[in-house]
Amino acid sequence: MRREALEAAIADLEAGRTPTLTVADIPAFSEEATAGNDHLSPASLATIAEGLTEADIPVLRRALKAMDEGDLAWLGFKVVYDEAQAMANTDNEVTKKYGDQGSANGESFLFFCNDAKEIVAAHEYSPRDTFQMKDVTRGPSMHNQQFEGLTWTSVPLFGAVCVWLLGASDVAVELARLAKHVGFEVKVADYDPAYLNEERFPEVERVMLHGGDFHELANLTASPEDYVCVLTRGHMFDPESCIWALENNVAYVGMMGCAGKNSTVHDLVINAGITEADWERVKRPIGLKFGAKTPAELAIAIVAELIDVRYKARYSQEAQQRHEKSLGR
Repeated sequence: MRREALEAAIADLEAGRTPTLTVADIPAFSEEATAGNDHLSPASLATIAEGLTEADIPVLRRALKAMDEGDLAWLGFKVVYDEAQAMANTDNEVTKKYGDQGSANGESFLFFCNDAKEIVAAHEYSPRDTFQMKDVTRGPSMHNQQFEGLTWTSVPLFGAVCVWLLGASDVAVELARLAKHVGFEVKVADYDPAYLNEERFPEVERVMLHGGDFHELANLTASPEDYVCVLTRGHMFDPESCIWALENNVAYVGMMGCAGKNSTVHDLVINAGITEADWERVKRPIGLKFGAKTPAELAIAIVAELIDVRYKARYSQEAQQRHEKSLGR
């Protein structure tokens, strides 16, 4: 979500105008995201925008504050498609009882919620609404379609973690799709357009290196919050990739390969001036261990590890323990 979009919406409401909310800022309402879902569409976002009033300004201001503070927070949306059903009680013997009331009303609206479960909304909401407001903003959305008559969606107010895939290998092809699907920003670097092209890597950033090798990688800069996956074709440029990741002090770096190959890469990396302590930061082999062999299977193992790394970075130990306990793990 862009800060400018929130500021523009506030300015419109203060001037008595209907704000313009776009699917570019809230992609959950895009035609691609809502394809086949009769309860959600770009028109749903327009309906919510048309219903905004000055009373919603504190919600948007709280969202801006969360962005300034780097809070783990979301702007959520309640979308009603059948008022009577939304307000009816549809609990059954499986679901937890949230009282005799369904949704508090048949109105669509936006709200703020962060990981501390602070909710800010200009509209009344019931205990069941509270349950769904918390779940739809815990990323990814959960229980958003549990009850009839309404659905929920959200947009994060924090940036996506950037994952660099160094090497346009077949594993990288599969991993790029999965990583983007679960909310990572993906950049793929390679020097050969036969492998690094739009057909193999659509909808992600492609970084073309020149000179037939990975030397130009040294001209690029990664942020300390970034993750790096070393996936060069045939492992030919794994040493340069590891050195670049460690020199940029990224939050996570992992490398594919067997023990023998990794030992060779180790020697080349150490000879280039990297310390043993830094080398030990390289996760090798990359990915969770569960017998993955094919490119698609390896991509699943890797993205599962990336999700776990991101989860542990975003949530406190106490929050993690609460989450694990709630799942009975």
